[in-house]
Amino acid sequence: MTIGILCAIPQELAHLRGALEQASGEELAHTRFDKGRLDGHEVVLVGAGIGKVNTALTATLLADRFRVRVIVFSGVAGGLDPELSIGDVVIADRTVQHDAGVIEDGRLHTYQAGHVPFFNPTDRLGYTVPADLLARVRDRLEGFELPPLTARAGGTGRPPKIVFGTILSGDQYLHCEATRERLFRELGGRAIEMEGGALGQVCEAFGLPWLDLRALSDLAGRDSRFDFAAFVDAVAASSAAILRRLLPVL
Repeated sequence: MTIGILCAIPQELAHLRGALEQASGEELAHTRFDKGRLDGHEVVLVGAGIGKVNTALTATLLADRFRVRVIVFSGVAGGLDPELSIGDVVIADRTVQHDAGVIEDGRLHTYQAGHVPFFNPTDRLGYTVPADLLARVRDRLEGFELPPLTARAGGTGRPPKIVFGTILSGDQYLHCEATRERLFRELGGRAIEMEGGALGQVCEAFGLPWLDLRALSDLAGRDSRFDFAAFVDAVAASSAAILRRLLPVL
C-alpha cells in the first residue's frame, strides 16, 4: 500500500519531488498529486499549501481517493522551546490546534477543536500519534545523525538535535516573542506551524496513522520572518532526509 506525503511550501516539496522515480501526476481540487517511488517505496506526494484547511482537504483526498496507509507531513516550523535552535528537528507525539478555543477576558483560551466547554465538553486536547508508529520511528532514528548545517544556513558546527514532543498548529504566522513564550509555557509546544493539527484530526477520523516531522527554520520570535527566508531551504532538507530514513518503518 501507498504512503501519503504532504508538504506545505515549494521549498519543502522540492527535496522530495526531485528524488521521485516513475512519477506520474494527477490534478484534483486545483492541487497536483505526484504518484511514484521514493527509495523503492510507493508514495503519493502533494504540496498541500499553507494552513489547516488546505491540509485537511489534501489529507482527505489522500485517505479517500488514493487509499494511502499512512500520511506524513514533512516540512519546517518555528521553534518554541528555548532549548532548541534553528536546524533542530521536532517530531510530534501530539499536535494541538492552538487557535481553537474560547475567547474570554480579552484573550483566547485553547480548547479542543470542534468542541465548546458548555456545549460538548471534553478533557482532550490535541491529537496523539499512534504509539506503535512512534515506537518504530524512535527505533529507526536511534543513533541517526543529520549533518551540521553550514554557517550560512545558521549552523553552529553541531549536528541538529532530533527530539519528540508537542507541536502546535494555527492559521497565523508567529512573529512575536511574548506569544512564543506564552505558548511554550501554557501548552508545552516545542514547535509551531500551520498544518499538523488538521492532519491529526483528519487521520483520526479515517483511522489512519500519521506523522508530523518539522525542522526549525526560525524561532517564532521577533526575527522569525527574516530567519525563515534565510534558512528554510537548508532545514527543509533535514526534514526530507529524516522522512527518507523512516520510509521502511511507515
